[in-house]
Amino acid sequence: MAYDASTYTGTWHIGDIKVTRVLEVENPSDLPMLPEATPEAIKAMPWLQPHFADADGKCATSIHALVIEADGKVIVVDTCLGNDKIRAFPHWNELHTNFMEKMEEAGYPPEKVDAVLCTHLHTDHVGWNTKLVDGEWVPTFPDARYLFGREEWAHTEKQRVVPLYEEFIVDSIVPIIDAGLADFVEMDQQICEGVRLQPTPGHTPGHVSVVLESNGEKAIITGDIMHHPCQVQHPRWECKFDWKREAAEETREAMIKQFCDEKVLVFGTHFTTPSAGYVVDKGDHYEFEV
Repeated sequence: MAYDASTYTGTWHIGDIKVTRVLEVENPSDLPMLPEATPEAIKAMPWLQPHFADADGKCATSIHALVIEADGKVIVVDTCLGNDKIRAFPHWNELHTNFMEKMEEAGYPPEKVDAVLCTHLHTDHVGWNTKLVDGEWVPTFPDARYLFGREEWAHTEKQRVVPLYEEFIVDSIVPIIDAGLADFVEMDQQICEGVRLQPTPGHTPGHVSVVLESNGEKAIITGDIMHHPCQVQHPRWECKFDWKREAAEETREAMIKQFCDEKVLVFGTHFTTPSAGYVVDKGDHYEFEV
């Protein structure tokens, strides 16, 4: 797999498949979603430095999209937070980022996108599905098909009574369905030649990861089976946002072993720059190496 870090986005080649990372935000974080990831616990994993933690045990997380070019198609995986959206989390509320300008600079204006694929339907993975135009939420990628998991939507639709869910369902998912641009796909769907979904439930019921295969090379986009590389060493650390803790931990353990056994290039959906690397068996634990 070839990696080019000469641009701010970063590009990789998995055989004939190209993957480009487009960053929305990347900030220091104390990993509130992982209560066991204290600074002391993070310092006990020096392999996280310098990319994923500093010497004081301070971590960082990223929100970015990954754009796939495969089989003549352009597919955007997970559309980050979006602009102008009312959110309960202060750091995500009414953002005004230059994400779409970065997309265009990377060579992906909206009209070039064939499909938008969401690994799951949470607010930080669906935001740029839509944009605000004259007071209405309209599809950001009007020529694309939006691929939502059938099982994931069946669960998410029921959450409209929950304030934190209702806000992004209304402005980032329903307008796509109303516009007739949504395709509801299975958890093991073949998207195109070289791109398929793999069921990875636990964080949400219909959560999927995205498998890329070309010319004997393989990569995977994790979605939120992990939020930080520290979970490679500690897959049983609780994530407060997981739908079912036990299921999420079992998925995480199984996938980490698969990543190592198959020598898979792993794209961490919330891993900071450079975001991609390999799981390595250290005997009594696993580590993530870039």
